[in-house]
Amino acid sequence: MDSLSPENTILPERPLFVCVLANTATAYIEGLSAAGKSAQLTDYTPAGDAEVLYKGTIIDIPILPMTPPYDTPTPALITRASLQLTGVPHILVNAGLRVLPAKEVPLVDIGGKPGEDIRGPEAVRDVRKVFDNAFRLGQELSEKHDFVMIGESIPAGTTTANAVLRSLGYDGNVSSSSSLNPLPLKRNVVESAMRSSNITFGSLRDDPFKAIGCVGDPMMVAVAGLAAGLGDTRVILAGGTQMEAIYAVIKHLGYPTDNMMIVTTSYVVDDVSANFAEIAEQLGARCYGVDPCFGESESKGLRQYELGFVKEGVGAGGAMYLALMYGRSRADIRSEIEGLCSELCKLGSLDRVKCEENCSGEPGCQ
Repeated sequence: MDSLSPENTILPERPLFVCVLANTATAYIEGLSAAGKSAQLTDYTPAGDAEVLYKGTIIDIPILPMTPPYDTPTPALITRASLQLTGVPHILVNAGLRVLPAKEVPLVDIGGKPGEDIRGPEAVRDVRKVFDNAFRLGQELSEKHDFVMIGESIPAGTTTANAVLRSLGYDGNVSSSSSLNPLPLKRNVVESAMRSSNITFGSLRDDPFKAIGCVGDPMMVAVAGLAAGLGDTRVILAGGTQMEAIYAVIKHLGYPTDNMMIVTTSYVVDDVSANFAEIAEQLGARCYGVDPCFGESESKGLRQYELGFVKEGVGAGGAMYLALMYGRSRADIRSEIEGLCSELCKLGSLDRVKCEENCSGEPGCQ
């Protein structure tokens, strides 16, 4: 793990937060992802996250992205709160959404399509085209910004990340949005996917595009192209084992990674069911884990993060890192998140029952 803490990093002059959104049919495998109340409803999660990031509430999406059993708040609220505290602007990139957010939510479209089940013949279409489009976007952003943080939202992304990592020759368990990491199911899915594409461990180390095309997801190729296109701009890949898979893709494509660091939450780093630190060491990647200290929160939902629910997503760990860079405390961030949950109730985004389920114990819920 990297020793560079938010408190001793150099503040950028022109920072930007980018969230890359996509779907994969791999999420339809029941029990694989907890990023939604059911496997089919995961289609709504990235679009809901986009609406929350943009406006602090859902707009057209019929359900607020929450994780059962306690309707733990989507990490999009953590990211929005952190960005509000810093004033850092953000953009949303559509890398292959099946459900779009409200029309008022601005999206940068790079021509990606929703991913297919990785056990099928083709998981991601037009990999090189999407990479090139994302690369050009990265080049454009590098002319305007001296620091870019990239987060993501794609249910089942840790499973596709595992498949790509294994295809490139990296071993280790990946984390999960569930408190009980469904590792046997993930292994079975990954093994089936690799077998259907005639891939063995490390056999695609020289062809990361094929690895994504066969067993990856559209978010991966978009973030890889974006980060590569940013050149020597300071880049933080905000996420857990998914960003490790993307770092591996960038590395195996031959692009420099000296300007990149992976930042996630301590919940991912400390996940005993996964091997985040070990994979990072294999990659030679600089990493940092932010402790949100949600155990001190008044919100029952936020306290679930301490018990292993959700853990990360939508660049939440990186966004908190950014807020800490700008001198905001963890207490500041928690208070801002709790305030956003309270506003959801006041704005009537949820009916009374939903309000009680989602915000029980939080300030503003009467």
